[in-house]
Amino acid sequence: MTLTFRLESPDQPDVLALIEELDAYQKPLYPIESFHGIDLAALTQPNVLFAVARDAQGTARGCGAMVLGPACGEIKRMYTQPAARGRGIGARVLALLETQARERGCTLFLLETGYLQHEALALYARCGYERRGPFGDYTDDPTSVFMEKPAA
Repeated sequence: MTLTFRLESPDQPDVLALIEELDAYQKPLYPIESFHGIDLAALTQPNVLFAVARDAQGTARGCGAMVLGPACGEIKRMYTQPAARGRGIGARVLALLETQARERGCTLFLLETGYLQHEALALYARCGYERRGPFGDYTDDPTSVFMEKPAA
């Protein structure tokens, strides 16, 4: 499968479909108070990088976002369609986001994911993320796993 990876707007029908697939997968796993996804309006803000993986036909197969702060970036909305998994899409989307965030001055990458998302946890660990405590406005939620990676 030939793939391309680039920053794009999340406000596209096939990308919105990916985000809906992600929500349909995640929301039944956790109580509503433990859902920390961000909405489309937040994803289209100037401080958000949004990466899309497309196949040779131009169909969106994976995506991810990085919300940029003054010195750190938070990974959000990482998703790869189940039929496209096992091809390194998540790692390549993550690498693109990290590179772009680093170029914009980020020195630390952060994320929150659910404890039941074993594939995501394995991906982040392979990509150099380590567990840490809550950050920002997050509280110590037993369903959440917090991770970080220095940008250097």
